[in-house]
Order: sequence, then structure tokens, then C-alpha cells
Amino acid sequence: MRDKTQTNSTAPGDRLIRVGAVVFFIGAVATLVTLAPLLLDTTPFPTYMFVLSMLMGVGFLIAGAGVFQSVAAGRRQARAGAAGSAPR
Repeated sequence: MRDKTQTNSTAPGDRLIRVGAVVFFIGAVATLVTLAPLLLDTTPFPTYMFVLSMLMGVGFLIAGAGVFQSVAAGRRQARAGAAGSAPR
């Protein structure tokens, strides 16, 4: 089956995984920026920076939804293939 898959084709859920990775990365950077003043004993950032840190979890959930969507599409495709190749 892999020999028939094109390298530039996108499976269902791929876009959600990519968006989730970007949002997770932004949240990770915000977390590092937020924790730096606490570790360096300087003035902490305002509350909105801590809210931006929550983007790590949001990105993880978005990417997880993309993985589940991709798995569901793979199962549907496998069922359709098994139904089409059943002996008569």
C-alpha cells in the first residue's frame, strides 16, 4: 500500500498535527520566557504571559485530535479495502 502513496499527499489530520505543533512550540517559548525571570530572580512578567504558556497544552490537544482523525481515516480505509477484497 505504501508504494501507492504519493510523497506530497496529505492524510486527514495532517493539518491539525502541523497546527498543533506550531501552537505547542509557541507555548513552549512562552513558558521559557515566563520562567526565566523567576529563575533569574527579576521582576516576573504579567499574568497574560502565564496564559500564553497554556498554549503548550492547547497545541498538544490539537495535535492529538489530528492523530485521532488520521487513525479514524486509516480504519475507514482499511474497512473499505477489506470489504472490497472479500471473496464471493
